[in-house]
Formats: sequence, C-alpha cells, structure tokens
Amino acid sequence: EKSACDYSFHVAVTWWDETVSADMGTLTREHGVNSFKHFMAYKNAIMCDDETLVNSFARCNELGAIPTVHAENGELVFRLQKEIYERGYVGPEGHPLSRPPEVEGEAANSAIRIAEVLGVPLYLVHTSCEDALEAVRRARSEGQRVFAEVLAQHLVIDDSVYRNPDWSFAAHHVMSPPFRSKRHQGLLWKGLQSGLIHTTATDHCCFCTPQKAMGKDDFRKIPNGTGGVEDRMSVLWSEGVETGMLTPSEFVAVTSTNAAKIFNMFPRKGSVSVGADADLVLWDPCGERTISAKTHHQKIDFNVYEGMEVTGIPAYTLSQGDVVWENGELKTTRGKGRYIDRPCYPTYWKNQQRRNEVAVPEKVVRAAYTGPVA
Repeated sequence: EKSACDYSFHVAVTWWDETVSADMGTLTREHGVNSFKHFMAYKNAIMCDDETLVNSFARCNELGAIPTVHAENGELVFRLQKEIYERGYVGPEGHPLSRPPEVEGEAANSAIRIAEVLGVPLYLVHTSCEDALEAVRRARSEGQRVFAEVLAQHLVIDDSVYRNPDWSFAAHHVMSPPFRSKRHQGLLWKGLQSGLIHTTATDHCCFCTPQKAMGKDDFRKIPNGTGGVEDRMSVLWSEGVETGMLTPSEFVAVTSTNAAKIFNMFPRKGSVSVGADADLVLWDPCGERTISAKTHHQKIDFNVYEGMEVTGIPAYTLSQGDVVWENGELKTTRGKGRYIDRPCYPTYWKNQQRRNEVAVPEKVVRAAYTGPVA
C-alpha cells in the first residue's frame, strides 16, 4: 500500500523450534523468500544462540536459501556494556567501547565456521573492521562461498564522532557495529577494490533526536541506527570513483548487480538487458550537491553526512519504466512498488552442492564383528 518501488524481504530467525523450520519452508515455497537473517548480538532480545544458528543454517541448506548474519558476539557485548557503564562511561562514547572490532571478528569467524561445517553459503551484513574482513579472506581463500557487505557510512565516517561534545550529534551516530578508526576504513576500501567485499548498503534505520534521547543517561538505551539510503550512491561515487578507488563498472557491481546475483534476482534486477525490469538510473558524474538534513527526503532531523559535498548524482531514475526522479524532483507513486519473489538455489548454490558432495567421506566396508562383547 505504501511502497513506491519494488521490494523484497529478508526474514529474521530469532528463536528455534519445529514450527520455525516449517515456516521457513512455507516462506521459500510460497512467498519467494530465499534469505534468512540472524542477529548474533542483542542478548535478551533477538539474539540467536549457537543452537538456533546451527538449526537455521542446516534448514537453509535443505531449502537452498542463504543465511545472513549480523556478526557481533552478543555475550561479550552484554558483558562489556555492563562493565563500561559501571566505570562511568554513560554517554555515546561508551557504545564503541562495548563493541570493539574483536567482538565482530569473533562472531564473523564463528558464523563462517558453522556455515562451513553445515555446507551452506553465508552473507555477512555490514562488515566494519579488519577482524571480520580477515575471517572472510581466509574463508574465501579456502574456497568457501562467503559474501561480505559494507555500509557507505563505515567507509567515510570514523569513530571520532562518539567523542563529539554535542551529545545529540554523538548519539545520532550510535549504530551497530559502531564506526571504526580510519585504519579500518582504509582496509574496507581495499576489500571493496579487491572484490573481497561484494556489496554496499546503508542498514537504513532512522531515529529522530527525541527517540535517541531515550538513552540520554545510559548509552545502552540509545536506539541503534542511522539513515543514509538516499545518499549511498552519491557518497560511494564521490569517495570511491572520484578518488580512483573504484571504476564506474565496479560501482555498478557493488551497488546493484552483485546483490541481484547473490539474492537471485538477476537478470530481472541488476542488469540492463531485454526482458529485465526497467529500473534504471541516468547518472550525472559531474553533478554536485551538499548533503543536509534540511534538504533530504528522509523524515528525520539529522543526517550523518551533514555538510558533505559530493560529486556524482542521479539525473533521472526510472522504476518499472516510469520516471520517478527528474533533476531533483521526486515523482513517485505511492503503492506502485511490487513484492519481488526470490527463488531458492541461486547459481552459486550449484557450486556449494558440488562441494558438499565431494566432501562426503567414503564409508569403510568391513566384516561384522562376531567376537565377545564385554
């Protein structure tokens, strides 16, 4: 009723019993869902323990679906949050202290190893640090089918924002995983350049200042999330293509084509070809604008890219063949978006199935034991 563009859903698995297993089957067969998300963080809320991860990953294997993971060790985060708060770090600066890179790296490696043992591909959302990236590098160098995503925010914003004397400014940057040091930023760009990171996203989750203020006396109560879906493309072009780190073709791949392939919408989505949906952007590589909460379309009062001058903007955007953006004017139609089915078993699953077949150990054929038994 509301969506102005086509959409699809990841479905989160937050607990486990046989009804969840049955529901996953129904979702894949009847509703075009081929990906299931797992939060390894957020203890006492939506965190998946190992039992849930193992059962859900195994079910994804049976269905030809792909599990996705928010990789942070929830037990460690819970403990660190308590310790840091009790040491007097109650403001937003406590947030990154409670979620260091090691917490993400441990969880990423754990999820990757579970996927390896169970013979299922894996997609890591919002990879933010060297520790997680190294786990991906090792897995892929061993032939494992692991995909990594990075947020535009993590590529251009560093952890100094949490020490800003303006509480509101710092709180608006509270998201998980948190922003990292510039050293991690550089490594993420290299991961994107080398193909180790496959997609870019925003993890768009907006909160206005009064909502962020729920944690004014306790960083643990600040709602996690930032906006940015409106600005992702321009930020990536300006900071990636304009600086020589990405080619225009690589820009298209990490913002569109790779995701369409991973989640089995290609070539309907992610390609300019006969029979594909006419979802197109006519890009102006020389166009310029200044990002600001005063001019953005997101219904929030803050923008993490405030004041950033970017080069590279959309001149025209087409959805289903209709012009929905024209030189700064929004022309969308409420409710015109369609739900997109995503069948299971994307092409890389054939590779995974073959790997699983080859890995089956040969049985030992021997005569039955007929001697005495104690």
